[in-house]
Amino acid sequence: MSHKRNLDYLHRRRIIYRRSPITDQPSEQFEWGDFYENGTHECYELFRSNAKITTYKSLKWHLLVLYYLNPDIDQKVFDQLAKFIADKENGFITFSIKYVHLNSMIEEVDMYDISTAPKNKLRKIIFKDGTGLSLAAKLKIVGGLIGRSKKVNKEAIYTAMLVINSNKELITVGKLAYTYNCSPRTIYRNMGAELKQEKEILNKQIYEKI
Repeated sequence: MSHKRNLDYLHRRRIIYRRSPITDQPSEQFEWGDFYENGTHECYELFRSNAKITTYKSLKWHLLVLYYLNPDIDQKVFDQLAKFIADKENGFITFSIKYVHLNSMIEEVDMYDISTAPKNKLRKIIFKDGTGLSLAAKLKIVGGLIGRSKKVNKEAIYTAMLVINSNKELITVGKLAYTYNCSPRTIYRNMGAELKQEKEILNKQIYEKI
């Protein structure tokens, strides 16, 4: 059974779960968003797509980001937040976690140095909310900006994957090939095992009702 993600719990407690880059400056700015030629690790956008948390590792990362983005959060409030996120009934995760394992995870997060940003994947293109752009239009922008280098590498492919996923659509090799005006074989050749696995993870929950 699929449970709707209860973001209202975070809103009522004014929990920050998304943040734009704060020190990295965009190379170019557009009406639809920003382009970072060298990329940025400072963009955190939790719970933007349909995909839910499917592993212990991902759950811990989400809790670390929430802890980092809310440095003044009361410890009791954070513990309650972590338990809420980890409750399958609240629609954030797909699995059940034992109380003892969750408590151990919370203790590890509690010890985290919030002056150090949690590991985050590189982003080159960040679209604003409410642009009204279709997926095809977004992929055309991605292909035009990232494709300047004429290199269809893992970084370029991952950028397109994120855009497709954020539009709550299934990532396919055909859509990736369309983005960079190349053949599906080129995408397959440059994806590698890690990105293929990431594609499956991002697609896994994309059609679940939230």
